[in-house]
Amino acid sequence: MRRHPALALVGGLLGTLVLGGCLDEGNSTDVRILETTPDATPLPATPTPSATTSPTASPPAPSQAPGATLTPGDREPRLLGTVATGLSVPWGLDFLPDGDAVVTERDSGRVLLLRGEQHRVVVAGTVEERVAQGEAGLLGVAVSPDFDDDRLLYLYVSTAEDNRVVRARLEGARLGATEPVLTGIPNGFIHDGGRLLFGPDGHLYVSTGDAGEPSRAPDPDSLGGKILRITTDGEPAPGNPRPDSPVFSSGHRNVQGLAFVGDQLWASEFGDSTADELNRIDGGQDHGWPAVEGVGDQQRYVDPQVTWGTGEASPSGLALAGGHLWLGALQGERLWRVEVGPDGRRAGEATAYLVGEHGRMRSVAQAPDGSLWVTTSNRDGRGDPGPGDDKILRIRP
Repeated sequence: MRRHPALALVGGLLGTLVLGGCLDEGNSTDVRILETTPDATPLPATPTPSATTSPTASPPAPSQAPGATLTPGDREPRLLGTVATGLSVPWGLDFLPDGDAVVTERDSGRVLLLRGEQHRVVVAGTVEERVAQGEAGLLGVAVSPDFDDDRLLYLYVSTAEDNRVVRARLEGARLGATEPVLTGIPNGFIHDGGRLLFGPDGHLYVSTGDAGEPSRAPDPDSLGGKILRITTDGEPAPGNPRPDSPVFSSGHRNVQGLAFVGDQLWASEFGDSTADELNRIDGGQDHGWPAVEGVGDQQRYVDPQVTWGTGEASPSGLALAGGHLWLGALQGERLWRVEVGPDGRRAGEATAYLVGEHGRMRSVAQAPDGSLWVTTSNRDGRGDPGPGDDKILRIRP
C-alpha cells in the first residue's frame, strides 16, 4: 500500500464491509429491474452553438471501439431501454469479464452486481468506512485487469480522514474486507473527484478534486486537483513525471470522467462559472486551475480541446463507444457526443442528446456488447427525482 506523506494514518485495514447477506434482490428491495426494449426511436439531437473546440482540433474519422459487437458509425444513437430503476445515487460503473456490471451507490455505500441477461441486482456488500456528505461518499469503481486471477475490485472512498483508493476481493457475489491502496487524497464537502480507470498500460488512473481549496491543484506535493497514475499496489507508476510521486497531471478543479482513445487519455472537468472542459491528458502537464478556467492561451498551461457553458454540462462520466467520446452532464441534464480524431489526440464537434428527458446524468460506460450504459443522478440532493429514479439507461451509440 502507498501511504501519501501528506497524511499519516494508523491501522492498515480501517475499512471493512458489512456483507449483503442473501445474494438476491431481497437485499435491495428498492431496486426494480426492467427488461430492455428491443427497439426504439433515435435520440433527438440538439444544436450545440455554445460547445466550442480548440482551434487545433481536426475533423475526426470514427473508428471501431475494441471489442464492440454493435456496429459504430455516424448514425444517430438509439435508446434501447432501461437496465435498472430505483437506485440511490449510482456513481461508479464497470463490467466484470463475464459481462456482469458492478455499480456503486454514493450515499448508501452499497456495491451492487447486475447479473445475467436480466441484470438481476445483488448487493455484494456495503463499504462502512465511507462518509457521505455533499459530493463525498463511495464513488468510483474499477475492475482489476487480472480479475480472473485476483478477483479484485478497486474503489474510491471518502472517509472521515481523506479520500482513498481501496481494494477488495469479490468471491462469487460477496465482497470481502477493504484494503487501503492509496491514502491521503484531500476530501471535502465538494470537489472530491473519484473516477477510477485502468489504462492499456495496466496502471490505475485516479481523478481527484481540489476539495474546495483551489491552491491544491497546482501544488506538486498535494494529491488534490490531480490525475494520479499508480500501480495496483498504490506505488507511483513507472514513467510518471516524478518517479517518487503518483501525480500524472495537475491544475484540475474536479475531474469526474476518464477515458482512453487508444493509448491517449482524456478527462472531463467541472468548471467554476465560465467553462466546463474536455481535456487531452499527457503526463507532466498543468491544466491551469485556478489561474485559468477554459481556454487561457497561456503557454505554461494546456488548454482544453472542447468547452461548454457550465449550464449545459457539469460533465461527469466519460466513455469511448462507436468511435466517439460520450459525456454525462449533470447540471446540463443531457448526454454529449464528441467526435474524436483517429489518432485519439484531437476532439471535434459536440452534439447533445436526451436533453432534459431523464434529468442529471453521471456515469457513462461501454458495456461488453458495445452499448452505452448511462446512470441518472437525480437523488443526489441537486436533482428533481422522478418515477423510478435513479436509473441506468442502455443506449446504442
